[in-house]
Amino acid sequence: MAERSFKKEVKQLRIGEGEEFRGEGILAITKALLENGVGYVGGYQGAPISHLMDVLADAQDLLGELGIRFEANASEAAATAMLAASVHYPIRGAVTYKGPVGVNVASDALANLASGGVKGGALIIVGEDYGEGSSIMQERSHAFATKSMIWLLDPRPNLPSLTQAVRHGFELSEASNTPVMMLMRIRSCHVHGSFTARDNVAPALNVRDALSNPQRDTKRIVLPPYSYMHEQEKVTQRLPAALDYIRANQLNETFGPENGKVGIALQGGMYNAVIRGLQRLGLADVHGDTDVPLYVMNVAYPVVEDEFFDFCEGKDAVLIVEEGFPNYIEETLRAALHREGRTGVKIAGKGVFPTAGELTGKVMMQSLEAFLREHAAALLPAQTRAPNRPDELAEVPDLSKVVPMRPPGFCTGCPERPIFAAMKLVEEELGRHQVACDIGCHLFSIMPPFYIGGTTMGYGLGPASNAAFDGGGERRSISIIGDGGFWHTGLSSSIGNAVFNKSDGVTIVVDNYYSAATGGQDILSSRADNSSKATKHPITGAVEGVGVKWVRQIDRTYDVGKMRDTLKEALTTDHEGPKVIVASSECMLNRQRRERPLREQAIKEGRRVEKPKFGVDEDVCTGDHACMRLSGCPSLTLKLPDDPLRDDPIAHIDQSCVGCGNCGEVADTAVLCPSFYRADLVHNPSRLERWWAGVNARAIAWLQRRRESRRLVWTEMPEVAE
Repeated sequence: MAERSFKKEVKQLRIGEGEEFRGEGILAITKALLENGVGYVGGYQGAPISHLMDVLADAQDLLGELGIRFEANASEAAATAMLAASVHYPIRGAVTYKGPVGVNVASDALANLASGGVKGGALIIVGEDYGEGSSIMQERSHAFATKSMIWLLDPRPNLPSLTQAVRHGFELSEASNTPVMMLMRIRSCHVHGSFTARDNVAPALNVRDALSNPQRDTKRIVLPPYSYMHEQEKVTQRLPAALDYIRANQLNETFGPENGKVGIALQGGMYNAVIRGLQRLGLADVHGDTDVPLYVMNVAYPVVEDEFFDFCEGKDAVLIVEEGFPNYIEETLRAALHREGRTGVKIAGKGVFPTAGELTGKVMMQSLEAFLREHAAALLPAQTRAPNRPDELAEVPDLSKVVPMRPPGFCTGCPERPIFAAMKLVEEELGRHQVACDIGCHLFSIMPPFYIGGTTMGYGLGPASNAAFDGGGERRSISIIGDGGFWHTGLSSSIGNAVFNKSDGVTIVVDNYYSAATGGQDILSSRADNSSKATKHPITGAVEGVGVKWVRQIDRTYDVGKMRDTLKEALTTDHEGPKVIVASSECMLNRQRRERPLREQAIKEGRRVEKPKFGVDEDVCTGDHACMRLSGCPSLTLKLPDDPLRDDPIAHIDQSCVGCGNCGEVADTAVLCPSFYRADLVHNPSRLERWWAGVNARAIAWLQRRRESRRLVWTEMPEVAE
């Protein structure tokens, strides 16, 4: 069950020539693929591009009508390998994956694809998430593109530019026999707008038809001597062809006055931020009309040097706007000017801009202003030119010194939280163990309140991260891997590797029924029915299939006691070889997405619905907060007791509680105070239930009045002399 359904939106993918398409960037990209005769699409989900896979999954009826093959690939490497169909056949193919981490996973296939080249257009849509939108390490895909000579599109973040980039991406790939990357930042993925649609086009040659006439070209296979020829071909044929196409189709754009003392050269993806910065400085309007000449590089690689030289003509200084470090574009442009002996223009970039870090709105405006003050102060409005202008932005204090960090954490009711509560209980008894985490929600365990896990080296590589510690020792190592990472690369590179090397460590496979961290997509072990994919393949079967002998399945992770005892058994058993615990419970977010609409509909129709809620008895809670240190649930918080004689805050469960029961399970297993209680909230109760509830209410009210009257009698008694 994906995080978001696009079944309603995909109806718009059927509109034709001249009609207006309105929506967000992800949907527009899908429409552009259909308009440009794509023959097959695939990829692997990952923010900020996850929804593209969800859109494609929801649009499979339309894809089928057009003869387009859709593949939800096992990994980015598998997705890229699928582009081999475009090596020998004139079929357009597109795949998608998450930013530099996806590029890293796909690197081997990408390098081979780039070496041999393609016959049909091959487009790689990369969800580039540098900066605040990123969920992983801060890197860029630019380096790989330059290393393997893959052309890199970085279009302006608006729907007409994005959809045109898809068309040009295919055509550029075919014109130069080279795969093309297209960057989609998080804001591009979710930007809303409109463009004029065209008719959807079935591929001229689809993959089914290609099977009837198999083709191959040995010169495209990456083996000597052809691999040496590929290197020369990249430089002597493919690069010149790409540059000719970029020039002829004016993929890069210029805005603003033709002449000026200064100019700005920028990545296409940074266009909106630059225009907004100039607008705040009074040098551009809301329509993008600017007083400063702009050279927008919608093609970040290769650089079209003669275009840049023309832009620099007559200018004293040019500012290069490039996010991240190393500054590949800036250094390339500097080298090009130096090589041509063009020393009349000064290049600015890093130094004016911070060397690393995201170019936020404030950073962009201040850097643009600093550049213009030095090189073209006359362009700035009078109040801006003043060195101590009254509207100068006050320096923002370093909030990290006064506001605590807010690390990511588990959702309310997450079934992974009790796993780590059990691990903390085992740690108290057996001592600390070497723990390696993996990519996924369970990585949040390294944060408070659990403080579990010390490394994360890649998706599906949790157990592999502990390989050096699996040779025996005083305590066994523990590895954690999610079900998404397990099926991505973990089965072979982690579990199979542990079996082959006779490792003695313990692996916990967190099975929450979906690839939850990437948006809730179905995977092989999902428990749901899926009309187009094969699900319900148990992880235990796969683990046993590669040779693991000690396997335990836990079907309810909220049973903290069972989790604790099973983990303790794994750490103390005499069994030699890898030990695997598959801890299964459905992702609470996906469960709520499925159950909440059904529950609300049932209540609306007058049917009886029972919903559990948990609370804390104020009279029993001691206020030591141990329950929070072993749970960390966002719905478990603090409040001041109603008793005026008690000053310390006590535990409290707020209205966000989903009734998972983890708080009570933890308190019971850890032998904490028995202050948690469960109350079942009944909607549309029967007559008998309403009558019985009335009896209970009257009985409780009578007992309360009786207790209050006794308290009053006691307080009114005269003082007794000793």
